[in-house]
Amino acid sequence: MDCVIRPVRAGEWPEAKELRLAALQDPLAGIAFMETYEKAVAEPDSFWEGRTARVGEGGDARQFVAEAPDGRWVGSVTAIVERAGDQATFGGTPEVDQVHVVGVFVRPEARGTGVAQELLRAALEWSWGLTEPRVERVRLHVHERNGRAEALYAKAGFVRSGVTVAVPGDAAAKEYEMVAVRGRG
Repeated sequence: MDCVIRPVRAGEWPEAKELRLAALQDPLAGIAFMETYEKAVAEPDSFWEGRTARVGEGGDARQFVAEAPDGRWVGSVTAIVERAGDQATFGGTPEVDQVHVVGVFVRPEARGTGVAQELLRAALEWSWGLTEPRVERVRLHVHERNGRAEALYAKAGFVRSGVTVAVPGDAAAKEYEMVAVRGRG
């Protein structure tokens, strides 16, 4: 699919909101995202404006989108800096400066076209290009039952770190941490 991969701009909250709500309606949303459609759709526009401003150009987080030739957003990924010694995005304290990739989503009609790989490549390039902090690794989490996503991440250079975490609200389920380390992959 011929898409432009680019960072989200702060004023693009309506597009970001629409894509996120579409992601949360995906059949795999329950094992892919930590947010529900019901909660997200109830949020006021000010929530979406603030959320998009935080991941726009500049700062310690960046959201990348895949924009189709007609302007429609067909995919997205968000990368969040986690500094050594600080509280991480979803708990814990990283030992090194790192980036946490979250919110990976590609619309069904764009799956299998390379869009997801391009989004992950953009997140990794942004991460490795940071100078303050200079990150040593990029991580993400994948649900144990989401084999397709795990294969996608492996193809992009991520490997299981050996760390697992319980899935909030389902202590019997687990997620695998996968990492890409500077200089490898």
